[in-house]
Amino acid sequence: MNKKTGLQVLMILIIIIISLWFYLKYFTSDIEVTKKVQVVLKIDENQNNTSTYINDINYISSDTKGNRYQITAKEAEIKIENSDVMFLKDVLAFIFIKDSDMIKITSGFGKYNTKNYDTIFSKNVIVIYPGHKITGEYLDFSFLNNTGKISTNVIYNGSKTNLFADEIEMNLVTKDTKIFMNDDSKKVLIQGNK
Repeated sequence: MNKKTGLQVLMILIIIIISLWFYLKYFTSDIEVTKKVQVVLKIDENQNNTSTYINDINYISSDTKGNRYQITAKEAEIKIENSDVMFLKDVLAFIFIKDSDMIKITSGFGKYNTKNYDTIFSKNVIVIYPGHKITGEYLDFSFLNNTGKISTNVIYNGSKTNLFADEIEMNLVTKDTKIFMNDDSKKVLIQGNK
């Protein structure tokens, strides 16, 4: 190897080492701050500047009672005129009620309010907690009130019972549940499992 080639290899190594040092010094501290905030942002501006899109979003909220709510989505759209509301796609949420079971919610879409944590889940909503599964098309969830109301083509599957109804309302803390039909002339269909 001649001197010219050796000098070029040495210069390339020096550039790589300096670039690596620069990256570790100035960019890794920003990543640690992002982890503490619990929000991972990859922002793309919409061409008409009316919305901002965020990929792979993750929000964690908690209250003074020790309850926690985590919501993630593949994509979020934030309208410029109302930045407190996010429109989500491919939504996954976990509700951790203190001294109770974890509840998992999945849906195709969601509308999340960052101020009060209220979330509306829609399209193929699935709610799962130990021994229970509820499916429907629309779930209105309030973290502050610990309530959820699922409607439209509601099916409840339990270990011993299947229910078909128009709506199910549930208090997540007390587990008090109301199951009903919108039309009083129709009845909730109940099937027993063997």
